[in-house]
Amino acid sequence: MGFSCGLVGLPNAGKSTIFNALSGAGARVESYPFCTIEANRAAVEVPDDRLTSLAAFFPDKERVPTVLEIVDVAGLVHGASEGEGMGNRFLSEIRAVDAVLHVVRCFEDDNVAHVTGSIDPRRDIETVSTELLLKDLETIGRIVESARRQAKGSDRTAAARRAAWEQLHDGIARGIPLRKQELPHEIHDGLRDAAPLTAKPVLFVANLGDDDGESHRKAVESVAAEEGTPFVAIRGRVEAEIVDAADDPEERLAFLSQWGLERTGLDRLVRAGYDLLRLVTFYTFEGPEVRAWTVPEGTLAPQAGGRVHSDFEQRFVIADVMRIEELLEAGSEKALREAGAVHRAGHDYEVRDGDVIRFVSA
Repeated sequence: MGFSCGLVGLPNAGKSTIFNALSGAGARVESYPFCTIEANRAAVEVPDDRLTSLAAFFPDKERVPTVLEIVDVAGLVHGASEGEGMGNRFLSEIRAVDAVLHVVRCFEDDNVAHVTGSIDPRRDIETVSTELLLKDLETIGRIVESARRQAKGSDRTAAARRAAWEQLHDGIARGIPLRKQELPHEIHDGLRDAAPLTAKPVLFVANLGDDDGESHRKAVESVAAEEGTPFVAIRGRVEAEIVDAADDPEERLAFLSQWGLERTGLDRLVRAGYDLLRLVTFYTFEGPEVRAWTVPEGTLAPQAGGRVHSDFEQRFVIADVMRIEELLEAGSEKALREAGAVHRAGHDYEVRDGDVIRFVSA
């Protein structure tokens, strides 16, 4: 698994169109609100030229990429935190994802209704963000009440937890999402169980129309800069049509080039998502597979090995590490070893993006 993301936004922002552009899954798209009722889900191969080049060395082995899971849910309207629109049903769908992709409408189209009557990306972003905050205010509020009941005695630990939850609740009440708050260590486990919505990293996706939509795109980019979070602009309808019309990746790129695009929206979004979540990719070619693996930055060699097989973590001895660009240039592992460019790594080695690793266990 690479990472999972949930598409959020107002109705008719083009979430299902973006979903189709990224996944080619053919989700239903209509010009009225709440066309999406049941969540659409897709597992999409993460574009990876390095894996393709590495797999070419082993034509008899299966190429196995990492995967991006995408969840497209019903549009979020004012009052969703209190059950308006799809309400709580919508909000529950995004509790389990790693990141939120906030799709913002940046296209003019008289045939596609807008729930507020006009295109205003900054206002639309604020509407969605407010509903997520209100839902977390409700969720954390319930936890605060429970913590207060548990802290009525002299238990200092319970009192510390109560104070920590109250601190977070006060911050949310002042409009500060949890991802911008200092999260007290006393309640880390409780936060993981509660899965608050505003704790999740956010990546803004400006859904452009056939025209440039420059002013609307800049508005989204400006908000993203203020939030300190990535921003990707995608011509949703164009890319969805290209994905539907062309199966061959080279043919798709040829169509994209006519719009001045060098990479697909999926490629650009994955890169931004990996940066946002601080993920790295390493590679293995043991057994019948040439495979890419995704782990957080700072993952140590034994834990990375555990992703491949539990024995590599539990009985880790050492790892032989190659850099993929050096391996591709050398042409083989044997040539790289002869050049002295295969490095031995121990228990404290932090896996880097682009490592090719052979794990050795006892």
